[in-house]
Amino acid sequence: MSSAEEPKHKNFITQIIDEDLASKKNDTVVTRFPPEPNGYLHIGHAKSIVLNFGVAEDYQGKCNLRFDDTNPHKENEEFVDAIKHDVEWLGFSWGDKAYFASDYFEQLYDYAVELIEKGLAYVDDLNAEEIREYRGTLKEPGRESPYRNRSVEENLDLFKRMRAGEFADGEKVLRAKIDMASGNMNMRDPTLYRIRHGVIHHQTGNEWCLYPMYDYTHPLSDAIEGVTHSLCTLEFEDHRPLYDWAIENTSVPSRPYQYEFSRLNLQYTVTSKRKLTQLVEEGHVEGWDDPRMPTIAGLRRRGYTPESIREFCYRIGVTKADNSVEMGMLESAIRDDLNENAERRMAVLHPIKVVIENYPEGQVEELEVANHPQKPEMGTRTIPFSREVYIDREDFREEAPNKYKRLVLGKEVRLRNAYVIKAEEVIKDANGDIVELRCSYDPATLGANPEGRKVKGVIHWVSAQHAVAAEVRLYDRLFNHATPDAASAKADKPFTEFLNPDSLRTLTHCYLESSLAKAKEGERYQFEREGYFCRDATQAADGKPVWNLTVTLRDSWAKIEQQS
Repeated sequence: MSSAEEPKHKNFITQIIDEDLASKKNDTVVTRFPPEPNGYLHIGHAKSIVLNFGVAEDYQGKCNLRFDDTNPHKENEEFVDAIKHDVEWLGFSWGDKAYFASDYFEQLYDYAVELIEKGLAYVDDLNAEEIREYRGTLKEPGRESPYRNRSVEENLDLFKRMRAGEFADGEKVLRAKIDMASGNMNMRDPTLYRIRHGVIHHQTGNEWCLYPMYDYTHPLSDAIEGVTHSLCTLEFEDHRPLYDWAIENTSVPSRPYQYEFSRLNLQYTVTSKRKLTQLVEEGHVEGWDDPRMPTIAGLRRRGYTPESIREFCYRIGVTKADNSVEMGMLESAIRDDLNENAERRMAVLHPIKVVIENYPEGQVEELEVANHPQKPEMGTRTIPFSREVYIDREDFREEAPNKYKRLVLGKEVRLRNAYVIKAEEVIKDANGDIVELRCSYDPATLGANPEGRKVKGVIHWVSAQHAVAAEVRLYDRLFNHATPDAASAKADKPFTEFLNPDSLRTLTHCYLESSLAKAKEGERYQFEREGYFCRDATQAADGKPVWNLTVTLRDSWAKIEQQS
């Protein structure tokens, strides 16, 4: 980037990069996004994606997509493919290849041998529980393992035999020899390698039974790839001394530096991959792409756009201060996007049939209406009008106060983009439930209000003869507590106790405007007066198309939170 240009979104990270380029510490910018392929990406990952790929883009540099695939027990190709799809869908490219930590297994092994030869690593026979015991506490220093002072030759031999598969899982590990009295627990001889038999790695097959740990793999992979700025979340701040130690004590080809920013803590959900996995495996949701999930796949299926997610990440910014982000900020980003870009359609979610008795039987009119009232460039469409239509049950009352501006028995209302109708008669079943309205219409009121005619309200409708029957799923927040993790800890209850039982309501008898008959998966529309909806990839059990609520027209939770 030339000196006259500035990054699009300035923050403390871009200030560091500006200084590094100005001082010639770096002459280019290389970042990386290193997810572990053990689950689907969530909204917190989106923040990291937007930062890492965005910074590289702003400075005409490069961002590597690198999979941290060092734990084959939990990783698989499905997650690799899902992560690639999510990054690409968000609008970013990783160039001609994606990288894997497993690409460097041989080099990482050689660097471990180098550490052993320098007397900076040793093979330990303590088991995991004993290692934790020897590690000490925050108030007490750790104790040195009885195997810590093995000779270089013995360590080299044992490490070679570990790779050859001579030892069982957990029988031996390779540890760094740093400082068991360090105030930073991560520096108390951390484990560098552990043995894992009986697993098939999705990239290397059964070639290895010896796998490196993340804190060892990550800095060396950065250095191998020439990463200049390794950007990660604040929980890795205490790991930075180990990051630097690994770089400084091996003969890696470059010197990357780690910088930390605050992770995204979004209210009314969880972003722990372990907890998201639990929600999926225990059946609390219908999968990783359930529209209630904070995963990118779930948000995409719900109807969020990549532009709205990127905009949300820009709005919350990049800082070092931990904070809790209101769900309303994410919802505001998609609401603003769809308000501008989503075409309007009419849909009746709680239908009641209306028969317009004085409208000619068999007649159908094609009414031309705008696709977006504020955007003529979006064009128009035709909608059919016939003798029988559906309106929403909420739009009719037999009796109502003067402030009620919809249809009332004996009074008039306008059907949007069509005629003024008057409710003449109510038809009920044996239980007293309304099954049909008999109305009349004024043929002189199409697109006009005759002088002296005062019609209070306008309601939406669809032609019964032409309507598309559909299933509509109304999604709400996954949890009924703003901070389910904190609530779980305070109440000493599982976090699943705070799931919102009303996070999904399914409406099976809805009718949509006929123009939606050919809507494709992922298409988004505003259902007038209802909200923004997205066509799902699935069909209902009875074969009907499924539409998902993306977001309501207004933030209904804001009022609820003010009252609580």
